[in-house]
Amino acid sequence: MNLRAAARDCTFVIFGILSAAMGLKGFLLSSHFIDGGVTGISMLFAQVFGWPLSVLLLAINLPFIALGYRQVGPGFAVRSALAMAGLALCLAVVPFPDVTPDPLLTAIFGGLFIGAGIGLAMRGGAVLDGTEIA
Repeated sequence: MNLRAAARDCTFVIFGILSAAMGLKGFLLSSHFIDGGVTGISMLFAQVFGWPLSVLLLAINLPFIALGYRQVGPGFAVRSALAMAGLALCLAVVPFPDVTPDPLLTAIFGGLFIGAGIGLAMRGGAVLDGTEIA
C-alpha cells in the first residue's frame, strides 16, 4: 500500500471516529438512547454499573479484535483496534454539545451520524464495533 492510500484510509477512519462520537455523545447518550452491538452493551453497562463507557468499549471489544485477527488478518485487527481506541478516547476527552432533547430528532440524527461514522471507518479498512467484525 502506498503512502497516499494509507493517508486516505487514515482520514476516513478519523472522520468515522468523529462522526460516530458525535452521534453517540451529541445525541444518544444525552437523550438516554442505547445503540446496538458492543457499543450498546457498553452503554448499558455504563448506565447500570456507572463504569466509564470508554473503558467498557475497549474491554468488551477485545474478543472481537482477536476474532478479526484470526479471520480477516493482522492488518485489519490492528486498524480496528486503533479505531476502537480512537473512538473510546474521543468519547472520553472531546466535549460534544447536547444537540437536541427531542427523541425523534435524536433517533434520526444519532443514527445518521453513527451510520456515517461506521461507513467511513469501513471505507478506511477498519471497524468501530466488534459486532461488525462478526
